[in-house]
Amino acid sequence: MGVTAADRAPKQDRSRATRQRLLQAAVACLAERGWAGSTVSVVAERAGVSRGAAQHHFPTREDLFTAAVEYVAEERSTALRALFPEGAQGDRRAVVHALVDLYTGPLFRAALHLWVAASNEDQLGGRVTELEARVGRETHRIAVDLLGADESRPGTRETVQGFLDMARGLGLANLLTDDAARRDRVVAQWAVVLDEALG
Repeated sequence: MGVTAADRAPKQDRSRATRQRLLQAAVACLAERGWAGSTVSVVAERAGVSRGAAQHHFPTREDLFTAAVEYVAEERSTALRALFPEGAQGDRRAVVHALVDLYTGPLFRAALHLWVAASNEDQLGGRVTELEARVGRETHRIAVDLLGADESRPGTRETVQGFLDMARGLGLANLLTDDAARRDRVVAQWAVVLDEALG
């Protein structure tokens, strides 16, 4: 008796669920422990799977962590678009706040650890550079869409990019101390600046 499609579906579902748990655990470990403290074994234990199962899905440590950051970035992008299905609709401040929040959570902390490791480890460098370029392009596209920015107008692209660079800087400032009060004031001012610059 052969394996049917119905038999394969639950196995595929379990495999997909295991992969998702590994990716989420990898980001959490990277955010909390940094690169040095985030091994495949640590991630597998946190995800509740064997090291062998982890290596079945991700043959190398680099595979696991780059896939994890990419996966969570995609999840955050989807969630961000879902928050504002019709764009800013006159509430740029809420959009600005949501975009800045991308840089103050565990994903940004995990990505930062991955960037630092990539600057010192050859096998990570190219992969992380390519990943960051892809995530950066997608974040820029989302920002343009949600802010209702018209990139055919001169300076608009640079204005949006400057805003995202500022948001990243706020995320860095938040790594060492809770910077929420100052960040709220900066976000409010940037919403005004973007309203004036983007029309």
